[in-house]
Amino acid sequence: MKVKKYIAPSMPEAMKMIRAELGSEAVILNSKIVQTQGVFGFFRKKNFEVIAAVDPVATRTQKVQPKEKERKVPVITKQTEPQQPVVHESSKKYDTPETHSAAPELLKEIKDIKAAMKDLSSDISLYSGYLQEMNQMLMNQEIDPSIRKEIMSSLLEKWYLSSEKASFAEVQNWTRKSIISKISNVDYGGLTYQKKYINVVGPTGVGKTTTIAKIAADCMLKDKKKIAFITTDTFRIAAIEQLKTYAKILGAPVEVCYSFEDFKKAKEAYKEYDVVFIDTAGRNFRNEKYINDLNELIHFSNDMETFLVLSLTSKMTDMNMIYQQFSKIKISKFIFTKVDETANYGAIVNLIVNSGIGVAYLTNGQDVPDDIAIASPSLIANTILGVDES
Repeated sequence: MKVKKYIAPSMPEAMKMIRAELGSEAVILNSKIVQTQGVFGFFRKKNFEVIAAVDPVATRTQKVQPKEKERKVPVITKQTEPQQPVVHESSKKYDTPETHSAAPELLKEIKDIKAAMKDLSSDISLYSGYLQEMNQMLMNQEIDPSIRKEIMSSLLEKWYLSSEKASFAEVQNWTRKSIISKISNVDYGGLTYQKKYINVVGPTGVGKTTTIAKIAADCMLKDKKKIAFITTDTFRIAAIEQLKTYAKILGAPVEVCYSFEDFKKAKEAYKEYDVVFIDTAGRNFRNEKYINDLNELIHFSNDMETFLVLSLTSKMTDMNMIYQQFSKIKISKFIFTKVDETANYGAIVNLIVNSGIGVAYLTNGQDVPDDIAIASPSLIANTILGVDES
């Protein structure tokens, strides 16, 4: 095994040097921070010292010598020429009796090294200790690989600056801050009351009607707003009855709209109300006609805020497709439901980063008006890491 030491101002620079000289099969054996002496003891600078190695078997063209104790001494009866290796034309690899006598432990070690380095793109070889544990946790949460690598890059720098002595709690806190930093450049929070009409859209089965009831109850009970409901979900009788039940409990009126004309009349009837909640039909998100029907039925004015409701029990690919379909309508914020029905929350970060849209609420149960929380970057990071709000 060829072993060499590299010194560079940063870990990424060291990795570039290693890959350039030793190739993509290189393995990191050890790394640490070293101090340069500077001038007269001043201007000392931190550098990264990395010891790397490469498996020579992949490029070895000479035969492997067996261990001394395993070598057989031939009985010499006459002068003979040294045994030549047999070259198979099909593979062009040398095969001698001695190659089969290599220690099984060595062959296993080489195999393990190759297996560990098979996916160099993941840079698993860079991570040790709690970093490796945190990287695996982010993978389990299905955070997009490009986002995960950016997070891990920031952790890696802190890890080496701490001389690899950081506790798990410190690494977890670094991760929390890194996630917050990644998703803090968008808007968060619930109703601001800058818009009168609150339109809630999404596919079937994500809990739109229950979510509307939770937000409306909070709006009326805590903020003392005068509220009303409009439903365009005329495809499911049960949905209309469910909304009417919530409205009756809250003492708020409901208008059922079958056409754009009905919708205009409902808006006129509710012109004296502070907030009007609009419950739309939940239908197959793959059907583009559903989005077109929404545009025909509802006039998306500047006085309307639209929340896209997504269930965290859905697959990431489906959530991406849902967002792409509904992006034809101006989406103000996401609402993520069924937090309590899954242990995987990476989709929240993925959608925020990839869409540039923030989150209004997270819901975690069926109880109205409870089981809803106003979203924030810290709440999302804590939910992903499984830590309490701090």
